[in-house]
Amino acid sequence: MTPFDDRVLALGALLVALSQVRRIAETGQSDTATLQAALDSVFRLDAADTAAAVGGVDAVRPGLRLLRDYLAGTNKDEALGKLAMAVMQLERRFVADAAMTERVRTGLRALQGLVERLGSPHHDVVAGLASLYADTISHLRPRVMVQGNPHYLGQAGVVAEIRALLLAALRAAVLWRQMGGSLWDFLFRRRDLAAAIDQLMR
Repeated sequence: MTPFDDRVLALGALLVALSQVRRIAETGQSDTATLQAALDSVFRLDAADTAAAVGGVDAVRPGLRLLRDYLAGTNKDEALGKLAMAVMQLERRFVADAAMTERVRTGLRALQGLVERLGSPHHDVVAGLASLYADTISHLRPRVMVQGNPHYLGQAGVVAEIRALLLAALRAAVLWRQMGGSLWDFLFRRRDLAAAIDQLMR
């Protein structure tokens, strides 16, 4: 594994979570398998490596495809790109707040037993993650603003899933930064990122 393999895996996980946010905000419906892949990663706080943290290449393959299309200029979903940039900005403020990061870590550990009994997509787990997000990360500025269908964005269950997924996206952004990622990658390392994606998806 190269540093760029680690970075694109983390970015793939971020885009898996955020593409699901976009889907739920527009349709009110999530894909259970994708939701689980994203939320499972939130609880792998002590994973041995990046691949283990995100659940392996297969778990983030849809995100890797999205990232490859963005790098090639063939994905025109500006809303998804804006969401990703907002989460990356949020990550800087989050890791700078030691008290908040510890609160989130403690909150995730408190939910661990529930996850083991019910699974991460269960509505009780999603509600717990959403509450944790609302009590902590949502107080950081600027807030991540999700656009979508007002009919669905007014539903408590939809809002809970979106918040839980934003927590998963933030986890991926933290991982990306820990692997040496920065916004400079998208200016000067696009070819390296694309090569890493191609290698991982073979």
